[in-house]
Amino acid sequence: MNSAPPNPTWLNLPNLPTPLRVLFSTYLFAIGLGLCMAGLQIMETHGMADGKFGLSVNDIVYSYYGNRSGSTMENKLHGSMAGMGTPQARLDIIQWVRDGSPEAVWESRIKDTLKNNCTQCHGVTQGLPDFTRYDEVKRVSKIDEGASIQALTRSSHIHLFGISLLFLSIGLVFSLAVGVPRWIKVSLVAIPFIFLILDVLSWWLTKWSPHFAWLTLIGGFCYSIASAAMWVTSLYQMLILSRNQKVYGNAWEADLHK
Repeated sequence: MNSAPPNPTWLNLPNLPTPLRVLFSTYLFAIGLGLCMAGLQIMETHGMADGKFGLSVNDIVYSYYGNRSGSTMENKLHGSMAGMGTPQARLDIIQWVRDGSPEAVWESRIKDTLKNNCTQCHGVTQGLPDFTRYDEVKRVSKIDEGASIQALTRSSHIHLFGISLLFLSIGLVFSLAVGVPRWIKVSLVAIPFIFLILDVLSWWLTKWSPHFAWLTLIGGFCYSIASAAMWVTSLYQMLILSRNQKVYGNAWEADLHK
């Protein structure tokens, strides 16, 4: 006689064995903190592109399309780098850029100004222009055309690989939730991936035309809300709902028959 396959009634978030609940909940707390730090980092970089705190459409335009009314150097010194260096140093650098970035003045004065105010990061941090080199400084003294194709390619593959794995792990934990209609569960699992793709695609579209900058805000907002909903639901069921001692049954099997 063939025996029925095992049907683990504990396979749901409230009834998980304690080691798994501890594993999943501490993991979610850790990535929750990581996402908060990522949001803060965005506010301090892209969010200051227009010189004002808070992420706006102008920040997205300046980051990817550029502020083509001036050079990258000047726009940064008026925007996200406005608090770096002394006011006199910023004025000297901006005037040098407007004068055409002559190499003679670089050697006699600007090189030391950058060394004293900028090279603590711009010279040692990977991905930032090396301000110890004239050719690198000359490059960012040209009209600001936003993120380069090389930078967009690098950021795109990092985000698509890295954040997709993050969404996969959150969605896998959330798939064990109970009491959530299947259509809502499927939607919340899929939305982060859909809007992550939209978000990354919008960077390239904004590079081409600033009118697409809204898509970046929409993509980031939608995948953040969906991820937060899965995060909160999962932690609530593992830490609060689990206390009622009720057996909920196999969550995955239940979704198969709905």
